[in-house]
Amino acid sequence: MDEQDSLGASRALIAQLLPDLRAAARLLAPSRPEADDLVQETVLRMLRGLPGFVPPPELAHDPRAALRPWALTILRNTFREGWRRARRERDEREANPPEAEASLVSDQESAHAVRDLARAVAGLPPSMREALMLVAARGLSHEAAAAICGVPVGTMKARLSRARRALAQALAPVNG
Repeated sequence: MDEQDSLGASRALIAQLLPDLRAAARLLAPSRPEADDLVQETVLRMLRGLPGFVPPPELAHDPRAALRPWALTILRNTFREGWRRARRERDEREANPPEAEASLVSDQESAHAVRDLARAVAGLPPSMREALMLVAARGLSHEAAAAICGVPVGTMKARLSRARRALAQALAPVNG
């Protein structure tokens, strides 16, 4: 019964992480429904992997702190898998175009700064968006973000710098 109590407590901790996961997913995904799908898939994968999860020794005293990097890593990997799948499907569609294409509805420009920022962030390459999300939005250190992404700290700093520069350039016409 001890193992079942532990799983129940871990599930409760996953529920506490939902706001963090939703915020991270909103920064990665281009739309709210896609972010919700990303969070749902992340939680399902976490629940499936929960029995085998072993917290790092340095975080064993704080279960929530131990689950958070794991959750963000699963979210990132799930996003990357979806991004690769979408790219593969797009390449297949371009190679074999349908007879009659539906007309695309163009996005209207918005005067709201938040929408401009969301568009600029969505326009970043996934690796830059991920670096920006982890360090600037979630407040992780460069080291923690690099560990989650599995890259050197210098690479994380470079991605973050490029992302900030790209955002500044994208928002320059809006900010005057």
